[in-house]
Amino acid sequence: MNDQGKILEEMNERSREVFRRVVESYLLSGAPVGSRTLTRDFSEKVSAATIRNVMQDLEYLGLLESPHISAGRVPTQTGLRMFVDGLLEVGDLQSTDREMIDATLGSNSKDVSGILDRIGSALSGVTHGASLVLAPKHEAPIKHIEFVSLAQDRALVVLVFADGHVENRIFTPPPGQTPSSMREAANFLNALAEGRTLSELQRVISKQIAERRQEIDKLARDLVESGLAVWDGEGDTYERLIVRGRANLLDAETEEQDLDRIRTLFDDLERKRDIAEFLELADEGEGVRIFIGSENKLFSLSGSSLVVSPYMNADRKIIGAVGVIGPTRLNYGRIVPIVDYTAQLVGKLIADRS
Repeated sequence: MNDQGKILEEMNERSREVFRRVVESYLLSGAPVGSRTLTRDFSEKVSAATIRNVMQDLEYLGLLESPHISAGRVPTQTGLRMFVDGLLEVGDLQSTDREMIDATLGSNSKDVSGILDRIGSALSGVTHGASLVLAPKHEAPIKHIEFVSLAQDRALVVLVFADGHVENRIFTPPPGQTPSSMREAANFLNALAEGRTLSELQRVISKQIAERRQEIDKLARDLVESGLAVWDGEGDTYERLIVRGRANLLDAETEEQDLDRIRTLFDDLERKRDIAEFLELADEGEGVRIFIGSENKLFSLSGSSLVVSPYMNADRKIIGAVGVIGPTRLNYGRIVPIVDYTAQLVGKLIADRS
């Protein structure tokens, strides 16, 4: 459980209700919420002074803030995140919203670009926000791959396809990767990429990993059986071959050559595992996600939120995404089911046309 989850769990019922009502009122009106407003329809009979004390405690926890002296409180970005993760009640898709989306996308056109344009218009019209539509991922043969480090936990993969199409994808790189290791990974993949799609490239790397694994096992078997070496963490991702009593080894060139060969193979295996993870991360996605304010670097300066969901093809593979961008005080409970439904509908439409 993260820190926000612990804070929410440790709150008493009164604090939780005050926090929830402040956030819900703010999302509805966009205005600071005062203690007197809350006392009018609070679930128990409490004074405005009591409510003020609770709000001060919530402010101390970093969940609320006062935009002006003597004004009411509004939720902080941390507070909004905690509300969305722990208290948000997502409603069912409203029938009027469903009808508007269905009517906009009801065309029999096989033009995917036209479908995606109408999706953008439908989402904007229904939610009164800006829509975000990412086209289906390209599956043509790859011509060139480039990895660009954006931050410690963010990287960009640039895919140039043989038909001239260029695609950029943001992903979180494996821990400990550097710009240098990313360049090395790109060079290795570019040597294999010609004529292969991203999926085919993943299969090639997986095959090479299996071959290296077999080669290491074959070379190490005799050393382990003779008692000169032992596996540490056998079967784990980061297993090691530990050589016992190096000083007691016979001065046999064969054994030294085998050990050197195993070291080389381990290095190669680790590099290929990292590269395989790069490919998987560049190709993966998640369900409906909510980014609030600075959580998304693209919208951090504008103080906007993004609600986004991927859509899948007939093979249940993520090929694109749809979303809504709006102020941080979005009606998340209404927007989430709209985005989720639209993503499922788009996936079905594209699968039917393919």
